[in-house]
Amino acid sequence: MFKPLASFLPKLGNRQLFQRNYASTLAFIESSKDGSISKSSLSLLAAAEKLSNPITAVITGSQAEKTAKALKFFYSCKNLEKLILFEDSKLDACLPEKLTPLLVNLLKGKEYSHFVVSNSSVGKSILPRVGALLDVQPVCEVTVIKDPNTFVRPIYAGNVISTIECPTEKKLLSIRASAFAPIAEGSMESVSIKKETDIPPCDLDVNCVKTILTRNERPELTSAQNVVTGGRALKDKETFDKLLSPLADVLHAAIGATRASVDNGLCDNSLQVGQTGKVVAPDLYIAVGVSGAVQHLAGMKDSKIIVAINNDPDAPIFNVADYGLQGDLYKIVPELTEKLREEK
Repeated sequence: MFKPLASFLPKLGNRQLFQRNYASTLAFIESSKDGSISKSSLSLLAAAEKLSNPITAVITGSQAEKTAKALKFFYSCKNLEKLILFEDSKLDACLPEKLTPLLVNLLKGKEYSHFVVSNSSVGKSILPRVGALLDVQPVCEVTVIKDPNTFVRPIYAGNVISTIECPTEKKLLSIRASAFAPIAEGSMESVSIKKETDIPPCDLDVNCVKTILTRNERPELTSAQNVVTGGRALKDKETFDKLLSPLADVLHAAIGATRASVDNGLCDNSLQVGQTGKVVAPDLYIAVGVSGAVQHLAGMKDSKIIVAINNDPDAPIFNVADYGLQGDLYKIVPELTEKLREEK
C-alpha cells in the first residue's frame, strides 16, 4: 500500500509546503526608446532582492534586447535568473492596455508568487489593471520589505506609516524607487535571455499618436543627488528660471517645483514634487519660497538634508528643515549661489 509523499516529509503544513514550491518574483523593467534602463527599475530590482525569491524580469519594446544586454553585462542582481523579452515596437509607448494582457498571461499560472513594478506613471497604470483581472488587491508605494509577506508603506500623505501583512498567494507590489538604493554595477553571465513572440492582442483600439518629451540636460528629478525646488513666492516663470537655474548649475542639481508653482505656470508639470507629483529623496534638498504644505512634504521629507529659504518665520517648511534661512529670497539665493561658486 502506497503512502502519500507528504507523510514522509516534515510536518510543515500544506500551505507552507505549497508556498515553498512556488516562490518566484516577476519584475517589470522600464526602459527608454534608446534601450537604456530607467533608474527606478534599478531600484526596483534592489527591492525585489529583499523578497529572497528567484527573479524573472520582463522587458518590452523594440529595444528590449539592447536593454537586456545592458542589464546582464553592466549590473549585478544576485537573485535575477531570467530575462523575458517581448520585442515589439507596439509596446514602446508602454500603453497599459497593451502591456496588461501579456503580464496577466505570465501571472495566471503558479510560477510567480510576487509581481513588482516601480511606482512610476507606467507602474501606476499597469498595477490596478493587473490586480483587477487577477482579482488581487495591490500593495502600493512600498518603502520597506520586511519579509515576503510583510510590507511598509506611507498613508495619509506620509503622516502615517502602515505595516501590511499580505496573506494572498500572489502579491502585487509597487515600489517607491527613492526608498531603495539601485543595484550595483557588475555583470550576470549566468542570467538567461528568452525571447517571446506570443503577444496577446489588445481588446481596445488604443494607439500612441504622438509623444512630446521635455528635454532637460539636468539630472533626472527622482534620482538626483541634489534638488533645488521653487515655490509660489517666485511669482513668474522668468523669476523662477533666473533664481533657480544658476543655483542648480552650481550644485549640479535637478530643479523641482511645488504644485502651486506648476498651476501658476512657473514651470512644467514634470517638475512637480509632492503627493500628486514625484517623490524624491536626495542628499540635499533646497526649498526656495516653499511654504511646506503637507502634500508637498509627502514628496520630499525623506531627503537627507533639507534647507529652507523663506521670508515667513512661521512657514511649516521650517519644521522639517535641517537648516533654515529666513529672509528675502531675492537677496539670499543670488548670494548663496555666488558663495557656492567661489567654493568651487
